[in-house]
Amino acid sequence: MDLKKTLIHALGIEVIKVERGLVVATMPVDERTHQPWGLLHGGASVALAETVASVGAFELVDKSSEVVVGLEINANHVRGKKDGIVTATGTVLHQGKTTMVWDIKITDEEERLICVSRCTMAVIKRR
Repeated sequence: MDLKKTLIHALGIEVIKVERGLVVATMPVDERTHQPWGLLHGGASVALAETVASVGAFELVDKSSEVVVGLEINANHVRGKKDGIVTATGTVLHQGKTTMVWDIKITDEEERLICVSRCTMAVIKRR
């Protein structure tokens, strides 16, 4: 897959750690991820959260016969951020045969909570 043709690349998301049931990724807070008033766009935070859940869920399935897709996501934006880097840490809460639920916390450089998200992933058969 060419990541240069994806939202992951456009937003500057970097996956820095992938373990079974745990994913950590970073994203810059800059003109690519701002809303018009110069703060981190909530949609960018949601994109980061779903990216973390997607990467983590894919690590837990049979890659030869299954893929994962986002089924539902919610987010609470609890602190604004104007610049710098945010870090998303995702952990699996539920791993079923057809769905997974991931908890994602997005923090700033001082580990202050910026956003908390829960993402449900669907496990589907590869076509």
